[in-house]
Amino acid sequence: MTEGFLFQALIYLTAAIVCVPIAKRLGMGSVLGYLLAGIVIGPYALGFIGREGQDIMHFAEFGVVMMLFLIGLELEPSHFWGMRHRILGMGSAQIIVTSLVLCAGMMLLNFNWKTALASSLALAMSSTAIVLQSMKEKGLGDTEAGKSSFAVLLFQDIAVIPILALLPLLAVSTGHGTGAQSKAILEGLPGWLQTAAVLGAGGSVVLAGRFVIVPFLRIVARTHLRELLTAAALLIVIATAFLMQLVGLSPALGAFLAGVVLANSEFRHELESDIEPFKGLLLGLFFIAVGASINFKLLVDSPLQIISLVFAVIAVKTIVLIGTGKLFKITFDQNLIFALGLSQVGEFAFVLFGFMHQLHILPDHLTDIMMAVTAFSMTITPPLLFINERFILPRFGTLEAELKEADVIDVQHPVIIAGFGDFGSTIGRFLRANGIAATILDNDSDRVDLLRKMGFKVFYGDAARPDILKSAGADTARVLITAVADPSTNCDLVEKIQKHYPHLTIMVRTKDRQDAYEMLDMGVKDVYRESLDTSIRLGVDVLVKLGYRRYSATRAGQNFLKYDEAALLKLAPHRHDEKSYIYNAREQITLQEQLLANDRAVNPTINDHAWESDLRKDQQGEG
Repeated sequence: MTEGFLFQALIYLTAAIVCVPIAKRLGMGSVLGYLLAGIVIGPYALGFIGREGQDIMHFAEFGVVMMLFLIGLELEPSHFWGMRHRILGMGSAQIIVTSLVLCAGMMLLNFNWKTALASSLALAMSSTAIVLQSMKEKGLGDTEAGKSSFAVLLFQDIAVIPILALLPLLAVSTGHGTGAQSKAILEGLPGWLQTAAVLGAGGSVVLAGRFVIVPFLRIVARTHLRELLTAAALLIVIATAFLMQLVGLSPALGAFLAGVVLANSEFRHELESDIEPFKGLLLGLFFIAVGASINFKLLVDSPLQIISLVFAVIAVKTIVLIGTGKLFKITFDQNLIFALGLSQVGEFAFVLFGFMHQLHILPDHLTDIMMAVTAFSMTITPPLLFINERFILPRFGTLEAELKEADVIDVQHPVIIAGFGDFGSTIGRFLRANGIAATILDNDSDRVDLLRKMGFKVFYGDAARPDILKSAGADTARVLITAVADPSTNCDLVEKIQKHYPHLTIMVRTKDRQDAYEMLDMGVKDVYRESLDTSIRLGVDVLVKLGYRRYSATRAGQNFLKYDEAALLKLAPHRHDEKSYIYNAREQITLQEQLLANDRAVNPTINDHAWESDLRKDQQGEG
């Protein structure tokens, strides 16, 4: 048994390491690589794993569980409220219209109305795992397509609760309760009681998160053992998933609710960092398991039926999503990315179809067909996005932008700015105020339209494309500023600039020290951490409020910045060796504090009498 497990682990990891880099190299993303790896090693190709090997799916689904937990953690109430129009408007429109159209189509094919309704609700779901991973890899998270996709997916995840509550009622109306195969504790209960139990289970997770989990984490945190807090994070996810599964609910849904409850707790960031490594590995395993689970025998036996259903579902969802995007005024190119990205059937459908089978809403052969349609549609989505990116958008995607303003870049300046969000636009405004003109590129057409209305001459285009760089004047420019938020996009852009335009001085925005180290490894000398200057400016203001002279506090901030930049260069070579990095980091921090102390000794920065007077007043006030 141990040998069999080790052999399967070896096969899965080898397939992933071989297929994923190839897919990435071809520009198709890691998701397709994992799916292809599963197909290659599955029972219908090389046969390294048989049908019994698909039991790994139950283990791999924890990747989806952890992903939903992390999404819940990121969903602060203020963030949700700010996106409420997208979430409720776009999400409800997509679910309702897609379900109605698919349900009507199935009834025309002589499906029972209850079977058609239940199946259409499951087929309306999209894959959170595939869409978010693909958007992240392509750096589209902050675009209109990315934000709209996240909103719709979030609504779908929440909608699973009422859908699961509805299914037992449909089962009752068909004359069946839960089947003998169901192992949930709700087995044999009346349908209305099952529905109440489903809603009650969701509420119990919310209450437990607020009154049990947070106090539990505080107790664990007092031990000051990092590994124990990691174990506690895994325990929360697994326990919530297990309890929800007991009552017939989706484990991923339970984890999502737990994450939402903990989003405002003091342990949010700690939990994110502890769960993230497990999520990535298990999510990759989930995609491999999906690829391996595709029943190619069904495709061989009924090719026309399966292929027709897959493309019918994708076509219906794409048309509905394009209509939804137009209703919410998303531009043509962003709408295509949004619609094709969400056109597949999602991983929650596996759960819903399994539950329908237990409730006898779906017979055996229809369950197999629906599972196959789900898996095939998930496999088709990454190639669809690739075709859209490489062939459709370059030909038609800029049509709307061209009608408003020619896409030909008709100016050339010594500075090129790639990415014109908040960070890039601040740089652009500063340069323009000082008489420096810049050629501005951005690949979010909605943002381009808005910036043009504000008076900026912004060109729609992907700066990572050598032809666009050339037309922007990269041959004669002196400086290229990459103000893109996504680290992987920055790396790709820097590689192409270094290859095609080595004379350009590259100045790069990075999110944190780790991203800065990546850029330094690539030979970029001018690296700017996005929060560093703001943090120091706040610190300078604190010093002033405590009695420091403004000039002296500002000089202290400038010195700190200079010493921290020097420390960054010295620590970069040690970042892959944790022990060496910690030792050198402590050494640099001590040195930095000594240098700043010497500066204060040479140049007094505070009025001692004023400081002592303020301190006495504070103490008297406290008294």
